[in-house]
Amino acid sequence: MFEKALLYAQSGGPTSVINASACGVIRQAQKEGLKVYVALNGVDGIFKGNIVDVSTEDDKQIDKLCGTPASAFGSCRIKLPDYREDDSKYFQMLETFKKLNVRYFVYNGGNDSMNTCAKVAEFMKNNDYECYVMGVPKTVDNDLLLTDHCPGYGSAAKYIATTCLEIGLDTAVYSTGRVTVIEIMGRDAGWLTASSALAGLNGYAPDLIYLPERPFDIEDFCKRCEEVYSRKKNCLVAVSEGIRDKGGEYICNYAKRGEKDAFNNTQLGGVGAFLADYVTKKTGIKSRSIELSLMQRCAAHLCSKTDVEEAFEAGRYAVKAAVAGETGKMIAFKRKCNSPYEIEYVAMPLDDIAKFTQSMPDEFIGKDNCSVTQAFLEYAKPLIQGEIKMEYANGLPVYAKLENKPIKF
Repeated sequence: MFEKALLYAQSGGPTSVINASACGVIRQAQKEGLKVYVALNGVDGIFKGNIVDVSTEDDKQIDKLCGTPASAFGSCRIKLPDYREDDSKYFQMLETFKKLNVRYFVYNGGNDSMNTCAKVAEFMKNNDYECYVMGVPKTVDNDLLLTDHCPGYGSAAKYIATTCLEIGLDTAVYSTGRVTVIEIMGRDAGWLTASSALAGLNGYAPDLIYLPERPFDIEDFCKRCEEVYSRKKNCLVAVSEGIRDKGGEYICNYAKRGEKDAFNNTQLGGVGAFLADYVTKKTGIKSRSIELSLMQRCAAHLCSKTDVEEAFEAGRYAVKAAVAGETGKMIAFKRKCNSPYEIEYVAMPLDDIAKFTQSMPDEFIGKDNCSVTQAFLEYAKPLIQGEIKMEYANGLPVYAKLENKPIKF
């Protein structure tokens, strides 16, 4: 029989720090004396037999994972069925685990990934296979339950705040400006869009900030844009891609019917362009839209040192918890103090996390429904602190390059 092994995989949309969690998992597993495998492209790699032995990778490249954006081991968006309805994939997974003597499984992802994690943990337990399953959180959306925040959010917030600051400076250069609408990620929660307000700490925050947590009134939006513009001859607006009207209809659907993804979620995007065009037609004020798009989650050149360090520790703590006998849980952050900032790492039940998403609390949202409060700024400011040292060549960042050659088994 092979030595006990740990299998790690990444899933869902990447972040600029998910690979720091991978590094934390790998280093702690090695410290525990475990064989370390990685499934390429999440659980899809398990089903297809695309599994890497980490010991074959250059050790220096593993260290470079801290600061490398995207998912170094690939990702997937696969929703596993309930094993009580269809257990074929689960038994396929179990067979692979047995062949490699995988006794620890660590899955790194967001809501859907934590749901997968919970299903796998329950299946393994009900089929009498000793395997300790742990989730490592990852999402720029910051919408996982039972954790103060999520790895990936701090760096995305830092990028958004910096970009809004720079856009604010740029749009202020003309005596007669325009309405500029910045579209920011966020289907059901406004954490990312809210982070645009951090730009105000050093200069130009958006004049108006619209979050999915509050119904969006397009006529009131136009009126407010006009009011700001008449006063400043400029208006900077930040909007979440998932804003809805009082009837629950996505504003992006006003322009086109939203398509559905694999999880039956409406395909968002284009709300910024629609609103900018609407403002011009309604008021005659010139406008433009800016969609931050994927840069929100992959801008490692602006990642937060705090975020990188916490992502690494989340991976490390997941392994420690699994080795200690924990299963069916996710590593969460518990804030102990705001100033000086301090958190602790705790293992929370996956069943309580995977079912719902965490919205912005009321105390973080302005009573005017188009701003955030001081309480939010105090919450978010510690998460964007610090910068990491990066290696450069040819004037550009040098990121990890892994072989990712699947083993034969």
